[in-house]
Amino acid sequence: MIRTLIIFLLFANNLFAQTEKSFSIRGEFVGMADSTEITLKAEAMDEEPLFTVYSKGNRFEANAKLQMPGLYQLTAKGANQKLLMFLDGSSIEITGNVNAFQQSVVTGSTSQDDYVRFNATFNPLFSKLSSIAQLLNKGEKDENGSLRKSYADLVIEVNTKVDEFISKHNQSPVAPFAILVVMQLSEDPSVMEKRYAMIAESGRSNYFAKMVQQMIEDAKFAAIGTVAPDFVQQDQYGKDIQLSSFRGRYVLVDFWASWCGPCRQENPNVVNAYKKYKEKNFTVLGVSLDRAKDPWLKAISDDGLAWTQVSDLKFWNNAVAVQYKVQSIPQNLLIDPNGVIIAKNLRGEQLQSTLAGLLK
Repeated sequence: MIRTLIIFLLFANNLFAQTEKSFSIRGEFVGMADSTEITLKAEAMDEEPLFTVYSKGNRFEANAKLQMPGLYQLTAKGANQKLLMFLDGSSIEITGNVNAFQQSVVTGSTSQDDYVRFNATFNPLFSKLSSIAQLLNKGEKDENGSLRKSYADLVIEVNTKVDEFISKHNQSPVAPFAILVVMQLSEDPSVMEKRYAMIAESGRSNYFAKMVQQMIEDAKFAAIGTVAPDFVQQDQYGKDIQLSSFRGRYVLVDFWASWCGPCRQENPNVVNAYKKYKEKNFTVLGVSLDRAKDPWLKAISDDGLAWTQVSDLKFWNNAVAVQYKVQSIPQNLLIDPNGVIIAKNLRGEQLQSTLAGLLK
Protein backbone atom coordinates (compact mmCIF):
# COMPACT_ATOMS: atom_id res chain seq x y z
CA MET A 1 0.00 0.00 0.00
CA ILE A 2 1.41 3.33 -1.02
CA ARG A 3 1.23 5.76 1.86
CA THR A 4 -0.38 9.05 0.85
CA LEU A 5 2.28 11.67 0.28
CA ILE A 6 1.79 14.51 2.71
CA ILE A 7 4.23 17.40 2.76
CA PHE A 8 3.48 18.70 6.22
CA LEU A 9 5.60 21.81 5.87
CA LEU A 10 5.82 23.41 2.47
CA PHE A 11 7.88 26.23 3.87
CA ALA A 12 10.45 26.52 6.65
CA ASN A 13 11.56 30.10 6.88
CA ASN A 14 14.27 29.31 9.42
CA LEU A 15 15.76 26.62 7.20
CA PHE A 16 17.95 29.01 5.30
CA ALA A 17 18.08 32.77 4.94
CA GLN A 18 17.00 34.45 1.73
CA THR A 19 16.36 38.05 0.74
CA GLU A 20 12.70 38.95 0.75
CA LYS A 21 11.24 40.01 -2.57
CA SER A 22 8.41 42.52 -2.76
CA PHE A 23 5.56 41.75 -5.14
CA SER A 24 1.96 42.73 -5.79
CA ILE A 25 -1.25 40.81 -6.49
CA ARG A 26 -4.31 42.14 -8.25
CA GLY A 27 -7.42 40.04 -8.59
CA GLU A 28 -10.94 40.11 -9.93
CA PHE A 29 -13.53 37.44 -9.12
CA VAL A 30 -16.95 37.38 -10.70
CA GLY A 31 -19.62 37.04 -8.01
CA MET A 32 -17.45 38.24 -5.13
CA ALA A 33 -19.23 40.52 -2.66
CA ASP A 34 -17.86 43.88 -1.65
CA SER A 35 -15.53 43.86 1.40
CA THR A 36 -14.78 40.14 1.10
CA GLU A 37 -11.77 39.12 3.20
CA ILE A 38 -8.87 37.87 1.01
CA THR A 39 -5.95 36.01 2.60
CA LEU A 40 -2.66 34.67 1.22
CA LYS A 41 -0.54 32.29 3.26
CA ALA A 42 1.85 29.39 2.94
CA GLU A 43 -0.06 26.15 2.28
CA ALA A 44 -0.35 23.75 5.25
CA MET A 45 1.31 26.16 7.70
CA ASP A 46 -0.15 27.57 10.91
CA GLU A 47 1.53 30.92 10.60
CA GLU A 48 0.59 34.52 9.99
CA PRO A 49 -0.62 35.14 6.44
CA LEU A 50 1.44 37.19 4.02
CA PHE A 51 -1.50 39.53 3.81
CA THR A 52 -5.19 39.94 4.56
CA VAL A 53 -7.07 42.57 2.56
CA TYR A 54 -10.70 43.38 1.74
CA SER A 55 -12.14 43.59 -1.73
CA LYS A 56 -13.60 46.68 -3.30
CA GLY A 57 -16.51 45.35 -5.26
CA ASN A 58 -15.27 42.17 -6.88
CA ARG A 59 -11.63 43.34 -7.05
CA PHE A 60 -8.72 43.43 -4.66
CA GLU A 61 -5.10 44.57 -4.57
CA ALA A 62 -2.32 43.69 -2.16
CA ASN A 63 1.42 44.03 -1.68
CA ALA A 64 3.56 41.50 0.15
CA LYS A 65 7.07 40.19 0.59
CA LEU A 66 8.07 36.66 -0.44
CA GLN A 67 11.00 34.97 1.28
CA MET A 68 11.25 31.99 -1.06
CA PRO A 69 9.43 30.49 -4.06
CA GLY A 70 6.82 27.84 -3.36
CA LEU A 71 3.16 26.94 -2.99
CA TYR A 72 0.78 29.44 -1.43
CA GLN A 73 -2.97 29.39 -0.96
CA LEU A 74 -5.32 32.28 -1.62
CA THR A 75 -8.68 32.17 0.14
CA ALA A 76 -11.75 34.37 -0.06
CA LYS A 77 -14.06 34.33 2.95
CA GLY A 78 -17.31 32.65 2.01
CA ALA A 79 -15.82 30.71 -0.90
CA ASN A 80 -15.69 26.94 -0.42
CA GLN A 81 -12.41 26.51 -2.30
CA LYS A 82 -8.84 27.72 -2.10
CA LEU A 83 -6.54 28.66 -4.94
CA LEU A 84 -3.09 27.08 -4.85
CA MET A 85 -0.42 29.13 -6.61
CA PHE A 86 3.29 28.57 -7.10
CA LEU A 87 4.69 32.05 -6.49
CA ASP A 88 8.24 33.24 -7.13
CA GLY A 89 8.05 36.90 -6.13
CA SER A 90 6.76 38.11 -9.48
CA SER A 91 3.76 40.44 -9.44
CA ILE A 92 0.67 38.60 -10.62
CA GLU A 93 -2.90 39.12 -11.74
CA ILE A 94 -5.76 36.70 -11.03
CA THR A 95 -9.11 36.45 -12.79
CA GLY A 96 -11.85 33.98 -12.02
CA ASN A 97 -15.21 33.24 -10.45
CA VAL A 98 -15.71 33.17 -6.70
CA ASN A 99 -17.78 29.97 -7.10
CA ALA A 100 -15.00 28.22 -9.05
CA PHE A 101 -11.91 29.45 -7.24
CA GLN A 102 -9.65 26.61 -8.32
CA GLN A 103 -10.25 27.36 -12.00
CA SER A 104 -8.90 30.91 -11.70
CA VAL A 105 -6.28 32.09 -14.19
CA VAL A 106 -3.02 33.43 -12.76
CA THR A 107 -0.67 35.45 -14.97
CA GLY A 108 2.71 37.06 -14.39
CA SER A 109 4.61 34.18 -12.72
CA THR A 110 6.68 31.73 -14.77
CA SER A 111 6.73 29.39 -11.76
CA GLN A 112 2.94 29.34 -11.70
CA ASP A 113 2.95 28.60 -15.43
CA ASP A 114 5.26 25.64 -14.78
CA TYR A 115 3.05 24.46 -11.92
CA VAL A 116 -0.04 24.55 -14.18
CA ARG A 117 1.81 22.53 -16.83
CA PHE A 118 2.89 20.00 -14.21
CA ASN A 119 -0.66 19.53 -12.94
CA ALA A 120 -2.09 19.23 -16.45
CA THR A 121 0.35 16.41 -17.23
CA PHE A 122 0.47 14.51 -13.97
CA ASN A 123 -2.91 14.88 -12.25
CA PRO A 124 -4.64 12.49 -14.68
CA LEU A 125 -1.85 9.94 -14.22
CA PHE A 126 -1.94 10.23 -10.42
CA SER A 127 -5.71 9.79 -10.50
CA LYS A 128 -5.34 6.53 -12.43
CA LEU A 129 -2.62 5.30 -10.05
CA SER A 130 -4.78 6.12 -7.05
CA SER A 131 -7.77 4.25 -8.49
CA ILE A 132 -5.74 1.09 -9.10
CA ALA A 133 -4.04 1.32 -5.70
CA GLN A 134 -7.44 1.58 -3.99
CA LEU A 135 -8.62 -1.58 -5.73
CA LEU A 136 -5.49 -3.46 -4.69
CA ASN A 137 -5.65 -2.12 -1.15
CA LYS A 138 -9.24 -3.36 -0.86
CA GLY A 139 -8.09 -6.84 -1.86
CA GLU A 140 -9.51 -6.75 -5.39
CA LYS A 141 -8.79 -10.06 -7.13
CA ASP A 142 -5.94 -9.80 -9.58
CA GLU A 143 -5.49 -13.38 -10.64
CA ASN A 144 -3.88 -12.66 -14.01
CA GLY A 145 -1.89 -9.71 -12.67
CA SER A 146 -3.55 -7.19 -14.99
CA LEU A 147 -4.08 -4.61 -12.25
CA ARG A 148 -0.48 -4.81 -11.08
CA LYS A 149 0.74 -4.59 -14.68
CA SER A 150 -1.41 -1.52 -15.31
CA TYR A 151 -0.04 0.05 -12.15
CA ALA A 152 3.56 -0.79 -13.11
CA ASP A 153 3.06 0.61 -16.63
CA LEU A 154 1.66 3.84 -15.21
CA VAL A 155 4.62 4.16 -12.82
CA ILE A 156 6.99 3.85 -15.78
CA GLU A 157 5.03 6.51 -17.66
CA VAL A 158 5.07 8.90 -14.69
CA ASN A 159 8.80 8.43 -14.15
CA THR A 160 9.50 9.04 -17.83
CA LYS A 161 7.39 12.20 -17.92
CA VAL A 162 8.83 13.60 -14.70
CA ASP A 163 12.36 13.23 -16.10
CA GLU A 164 11.21 15.10 -19.20
CA PHE A 165 9.58 17.81 -17.08
CA ILE A 166 12.66 18.35 -14.89
CA SER A 167 14.95 18.45 -17.91
CA LYS A 168 12.77 21.03 -19.65
CA HIS A 169 12.15 23.15 -16.52
CA ASN A 170 15.46 22.65 -14.73
CA GLN A 171 15.72 26.32 -13.69
CA SER A 172 12.27 26.36 -12.12
CA PRO A 173 11.55 25.92 -8.39
CA VAL A 174 8.76 23.58 -9.53
CA ALA A 175 11.41 21.02 -10.60
CA PRO A 176 12.35 19.90 -7.03
CA PHE A 177 8.65 19.97 -6.15
CA ALA A 178 8.10 17.45 -8.98
CA ILE A 179 10.79 15.19 -7.51
CA LEU A 180 9.01 15.17 -4.15
CA VAL A 181 5.61 14.40 -5.64
CA VAL A 182 6.86 11.23 -7.36
CA MET A 183 9.47 10.16 -4.81
CA GLN A 184 7.50 7.12 -3.64
CA LEU A 185 7.28 5.71 -7.16
CA SER A 186 11.01 5.01 -7.23
CA GLU A 187 12.68 3.30 -4.29
CA ASP A 188 16.21 3.82 -5.66
CA PRO A 189 17.86 6.89 -4.03
CA SER A 190 20.16 7.22 -7.03
CA VAL A 191 17.11 8.10 -9.16
CA MET A 192 16.23 11.01 -6.89
CA GLU A 193 19.89 12.06 -6.81
CA LYS A 194 20.13 11.93 -10.61
CA ARG A 195 17.02 14.07 -10.95
CA TYR A 196 18.30 16.60 -8.44
CA ALA A 197 21.58 16.86 -10.36
CA MET A 198 19.56 17.91 -13.42
CA ILE A 199 18.30 21.04 -11.63
CA ALA A 200 20.18 24.30 -12.19
CA GLU A 201 21.34 26.39 -9.23
CA SER A 202 18.51 28.85 -9.87
CA GLY A 203 16.01 26.07 -9.19
CA ARG A 204 17.56 25.02 -5.88
CA SER A 205 16.97 28.14 -3.77
CA ASN A 206 13.75 26.98 -2.18
CA TYR A 207 12.43 24.71 0.54
CA PHE A 208 11.51 21.92 -1.87
CA ALA A 209 15.11 21.63 -3.04
CA LYS A 210 16.39 21.48 0.55
CA MET A 211 13.79 18.82 1.33
CA VAL A 212 14.95 16.77 -1.68
CA GLN A 213 18.55 16.99 -0.46
CA GLN A 214 17.51 15.70 2.97
CA MET A 215 15.47 12.88 1.47
CA ILE A 216 18.39 11.80 -0.71
CA GLU A 217 20.47 11.43 2.43
CA ASP A 218 17.65 9.59 4.22
CA ALA A 219 17.19 7.23 1.28
CA LYS A 220 20.81 6.16 1.50
CA PHE A 221 20.12 4.78 4.96
CA ALA A 222 20.23 0.98 4.98
CA ALA A 223 21.38 0.88 1.37
CA ILE A 224 22.29 -2.33 -0.44
CA GLY A 225 25.82 -3.32 0.50
CA THR A 226 25.63 -1.91 4.04
CA VAL A 227 25.13 -3.75 7.31
CA ALA A 228 21.45 -3.73 8.32
CA PRO A 229 20.97 -1.55 11.43
CA ASP A 230 20.09 -3.72 14.40
CA PHE A 231 16.78 -3.49 16.20
CA VAL A 232 14.75 -5.18 18.93
CA GLN A 233 10.97 -5.53 18.93
CA GLN A 234 8.54 -7.87 20.65
CA ASP A 235 6.74 -10.73 18.94
CA GLN A 236 3.08 -11.59 19.50
CA TYR A 237 4.01 -13.42 22.71
CA GLY A 238 5.83 -10.46 24.26
CA LYS A 239 9.30 -11.88 23.63
CA ASP A 240 12.09 -9.52 22.51
CA ILE A 241 13.36 -10.40 19.03
CA GLN A 242 16.68 -8.93 17.89
CA LEU A 243 17.60 -8.74 14.21
CA SER A 244 21.26 -9.58 14.86
CA SER A 245 20.17 -12.90 16.41
CA PHE A 246 19.50 -14.07 12.84
CA ARG A 247 23.18 -13.78 11.86
CA GLY A 248 24.39 -16.88 10.06
CA ARG A 249 21.22 -17.15 7.97
CA TYR A 250 19.67 -15.34 5.04
CA VAL A 251 16.72 -13.40 6.41
CA LEU A 252 13.99 -11.50 4.59
CA VAL A 253 12.81 -8.60 6.75
CA ASP A 254 9.25 -8.13 5.55
CA PHE A 255 7.30 -4.93 6.36
CA TRP A 256 3.56 -5.57 6.06
CA ALA A 257 0.19 -5.16 7.83
CA SER A 258 -3.10 -7.01 8.05
CA TRP A 259 -4.94 -3.98 6.58
CA CYS A 260 -2.64 -3.76 3.54
CA GLY A 261 -4.28 -5.43 0.52
CA PRO A 262 -1.11 -5.72 -1.62
CA CYS A 263 0.75 -7.17 1.40
CA ARG A 264 -1.87 -9.88 1.83
CA GLN A 265 -1.75 -10.64 -1.90
CA GLU A 266 2.02 -11.01 -1.74
CA ASN A 267 1.96 -13.22 1.39
CA PRO A 268 1.33 -16.50 -0.52
CA ASN A 269 4.50 -15.88 -2.52
CA VAL A 270 6.51 -15.31 0.68
CA VAL A 271 4.94 -18.43 2.20
CA ASN A 272 6.03 -20.48 -0.81
CA ALA A 273 9.56 -19.09 -0.61
CA TYR A 274 9.73 -19.82 3.12
CA LYS A 275 8.54 -23.40 2.70
CA LYS A 276 10.93 -24.02 -0.18
CA TYR A 277 14.08 -22.58 1.39
CA LYS A 278 13.62 -22.74 5.19
CA GLU A 279 15.82 -25.85 5.31
CA LYS A 280 18.49 -24.08 3.26
CA ASN A 281 19.57 -21.41 5.73
CA PHE A 282 16.72 -19.00 4.96
CA THR A 283 14.02 -17.46 7.12
CA VAL A 284 11.66 -14.49 7.26
CA LEU A 285 11.19 -11.84 9.94
CA GLY A 286 7.85 -10.05 9.63
CA VAL A 287 7.51 -6.48 10.91
CA SER A 288 3.85 -5.53 11.09
CA LEU A 289 2.55 -1.97 10.91
CA ASP A 290 -0.71 -3.03 12.51
CA ARG A 291 -2.35 -0.96 15.22
CA ALA A 292 -4.47 -3.65 16.88
CA LYS A 293 -3.37 -7.10 17.99
CA ASP A 294 -6.41 -9.16 17.03
CA PRO A 295 -6.38 -8.33 13.28
CA TRP A 296 -2.62 -8.87 13.24
CA LEU A 297 -2.90 -12.33 14.82
CA LYS A 298 -5.83 -13.27 12.60
CA ALA A 299 -3.87 -12.33 9.45
CA ILE A 300 -0.89 -14.39 10.64
CA SER A 301 -3.16 -17.39 11.08
CA ASP A 302 -5.27 -16.89 7.95
CA ASP A 303 -2.24 -16.40 5.68
CA GLY A 304 -0.18 -19.20 7.26
CA LEU A 305 2.78 -17.02 8.23
CA ALA A 306 4.88 -19.52 10.15
CA TRP A 307 7.93 -17.33 10.67
CA THR A 308 8.81 -14.88 13.45
CA GLN A 309 6.61 -11.80 13.62
CA VAL A 310 7.14 -8.56 15.56
CA SER A 311 5.14 -5.37 16.03
CA ASP A 312 4.67 -2.57 18.53
CA LEU A 313 1.16 -1.90 17.12
CA LYS A 314 1.93 1.75 16.40
CA PHE A 315 0.78 1.81 12.77
CA TRP A 316 3.10 4.02 10.63
CA ASN A 317 4.96 4.98 13.81
CA ASN A 318 6.22 1.42 14.27
CA ALA A 319 9.71 1.99 15.70
CA VAL A 320 11.44 -0.34 13.22
CA ALA A 321 9.55 1.15 10.27
CA VAL A 322 10.53 4.63 11.39
CA GLN A 323 14.14 3.52 11.89
CA TYR A 324 14.25 2.08 8.37
CA LYS A 325 12.39 5.10 6.95
CA VAL A 326 9.58 2.95 5.57
CA GLN A 327 7.08 5.09 3.67
CA SER A 328 5.11 2.38 1.87
CA ILE A 329 4.26 -1.30 2.24
CA PRO A 330 4.74 -4.07 1.24
CA GLN A 331 8.46 -3.53 1.53
CA ASN A 332 11.28 -5.92 2.32
CA LEU A 333 15.03 -6.30 2.41
CA LEU A 334 17.14 -9.44 2.12
CA ILE A 335 20.06 -9.76 4.51
CA ASP A 336 22.94 -12.22 4.10
CA PRO A 337 24.45 -14.35 6.90
CA ASN A 338 26.91 -11.54 7.71
CA GLY A 339 24.10 -9.05 8.27
CA VAL A 340 24.69 -7.20 4.99
CA ILE A 341 21.72 -6.00 2.92
CA ILE A 342 21.99 -7.65 -0.49
CA ALA A 343 18.60 -6.85 -2.06
CA LYS A 344 15.45 -4.83 -1.50
CA ASN A 345 11.78 -5.15 -2.37
CA LEU A 346 11.86 -8.61 -3.88
CA ARG A 347 8.37 -9.67 -4.90
CA GLY A 348 6.78 -12.41 -6.95
CA GLU A 349 9.13 -14.25 -9.28
CA GLN A 350 11.98 -11.91 -8.40
CA LEU A 351 12.01 -13.20 -4.83
CA GLN A 352 11.93 -16.80 -6.00
CA SER A 353 14.70 -16.35 -8.59
CA THR A 354 16.96 -14.43 -6.19
CA LEU A 355 16.69 -17.10 -3.51
CA ALA A 356 17.17 -19.86 -6.11
CA GLY A 357 20.47 -18.25 -7.12
CA LEU A 358 21.67 -17.94 -3.54
CA LEU A 359 20.38 -21.16 -1.98
CA LYS A 360 21.16 -23.90 -4.45
